Amino acid sequence: MEHIKCLIIGSGPAGYTAAIYASRANLNPVLYEGIQPGGQLTITDMIENFPGHPEELSGQDLMDLMREQVDKFGTEIREHICVKSDLSSRPYKFTFDDGSEVTADAVIIATGASAKFLGLDDEKKYMGAGVSACATCDGFFYRKKVVAVVGGGDTACGEACYLAGLASKVYLIVRKPFLRASKILQQRVNDNPKIEVLYETNTEGLYGEDGVEGAHLVFRKGENDERHYDLPIDGFFLAIGHKPNSDVFRPWIETDEIGYIITKDNTPCTNVPGVFAAGDVADPTYRQAIVAAGSGCKAAMEAERYLAENSL
Repeated sequence: MEHIKCLIIGSGPAGYTAAIYASRANLNPVLYEGIQPGGQLTITDMIENFPGHPEELSGQDLMDLMREQVDKFGTEIREHICVKSDLSSRPYKFTFDDGSEVTADAVIIATGASAKFLGLDDEKKYMGAGVSACATCDGFFYRKKVVAVVGGGDTACGEACYLAGLASKVYLIVRKPFLRASKILQQRVNDNPKIEVLYETNTEGLYGEDGVEGAHLVFRKGENDERHYDLPIDGFFLAIGHKPNSDVFRPWIETDEIGYIITKDNTPCTNVPGVFAAGDVADPTYRQAIVAAGSGCKAAMEAERYLAENSL
């Protein structure tokens, strides 16, 4: 069975940054890119808030540049997905979707978190062309435009308030007759003249030629007063939550009730010695590329320290 000194599972800003630092520390890292090489940033249309890139560029372009830098420093990059882990004792054992198995002394988990979608075909059709799962990432491109946010919890209300500072109008599409968000966020939504809450409303689809131009909505679906109508909008933001990609590690790694990996004392250290978590898989709060990249740096530095202290 192949043995790896420093194994990185997952790509994106966290995984790629960890690989850059681990390579430069002569840890001979091997990185498995996983189900979505480059992570969720690859479905982000344009980025203009990543330091060092004054001209806007696509998420895919940014990830391609990071991957090129990873390759430059000698990290071996593989395509497969981790399907099983055994962290009961060191060296830790992992199985991938091609049937291969490896062991590792230090492990950096950077598998990210996937945005939850409504399941509409139009979400994929217009992704990056009016559909977004990150208001902080893409809201700037909708200045003085009309947008809609789907969801009724803290995330949705927070993103609606954020977008109200940029857009001319924000519709909050809520399938229930009430908001689930905290009282303070509900108050902020209700007090904001730019936000209009559409209660008991479901999205059936989106329309537009070269991008989103509107949403097909239904009010009180299945009831006697059911009503279908079209709502003209320029952007459609999903805010119904994220699912951290941690299931394969959860028998061994401590997580919260949602599945975000719990780390110790503002470090990337998990409850398993030598196993570190970086990026969105351990971040329910910020979910930004620059934050993920910083945590990848920290994870690689902790891995280097761990290997040295244990003479591995």
